[in-house]
Amino acid sequence: MTATPIALGPTRTPLLEGAITGAGGALADLDAARALIWDGGPEGFPEHLPENIEWVQLFSAGVEEWFDTPIFDRHPNVLFTSAAGAFARTVAEHTLMLLLAGVRALPEHLAARAWRRQELGRSIGTLRNATVAVVGAGGIGRELITLLAPLGSRVIAVNRSGTPIDLPGVVETLPAQRLPEVWSRTDHVVIAAPATPGTRHLLGKAELAQLKPDSWVINIARGSLVDTDALVEALRAGTIGGAGLDVTDPEPLPEGHPLWDLPNALITPHDSNPPQLRTVAFAGHVAENVSRFTHGRELIARIDVAAGY
Repeated sequence: MTATPIALGPTRTPLLEGAITGAGGALADLDAARALIWDGGPEGFPEHLPENIEWVQLFSAGVEEWFDTPIFDRHPNVLFTSAAGAFARTVAEHTLMLLLAGVRALPEHLAARAWRRQELGRSIGTLRNATVAVVGAGGIGRELITLLAPLGSRVIAVNRSGTPIDLPGVVETLPAQRLPEVWSRTDHVVIAAPATPGTRHLLGKAELAQLKPDSWVINIARGSLVDTDALVEALRAGTIGGAGLDVTDPEPLPEGHPLWDLPNALITPHDSNPPQLRTVAFAGHVAENVSRFTHGRELIARIDVAAGY
């Protein structure tokens, strides 16, 4: 079989070159290629793609910044794929870390400067038999569910369609339109949904008010999905247990923001998927899709332009 000509840009790392050629592709100039593997952001992306380009693989899993550009409109006949799912395990591990840290009162332990066993003991919970709502049960959500299962958690999975997720620990799968039913039924919430105009402030004042006083909210998706002002208010009032945030709105979270001073807020600087792990994972994702493209099979992580992700 003749190798499929594929262009690579803008950085052309040896790891990605090897992923392409090892999966049946051949490195080619853009004008002679059938596909483009783009390992950068929207800045610098070709304003116009030649007609020979059938498929473009993007580097990011979340593609809202790409929807802020005219790129998809300019190339309606090109299939775009994201890196959704490629980084799922790494981000799921980080998510579990934030959730466990909150439930086990780690922020309070780290802040303690004296032996406060009895006082802190009242703050410590468990994930065993706890109900965890995974809002956005896609690649990351599914990986998290597999990590929660051995801990004995009960998962309410929420996805766009409500198609049942057959994984250990899942007690119910609900479509996104039934999300309002979830808040009062769960012990903890993990936000892993895509950022679209329809999911902005998905978790706001009304939703936070329905959670339990010891509920932890974990957001590893995008900061815009949570109403930051409402979250700060709930954390200050103690109407929820706490929040573990790898993403914030605004981002980067500026110095002096109230979230930095709240003892029940655990913040990491959007590093659930660090560069040294991201590049390797993306190379594997590229190899899989190049192989599928070469053999005429359906590509993974196809971007639904109409849906916005």
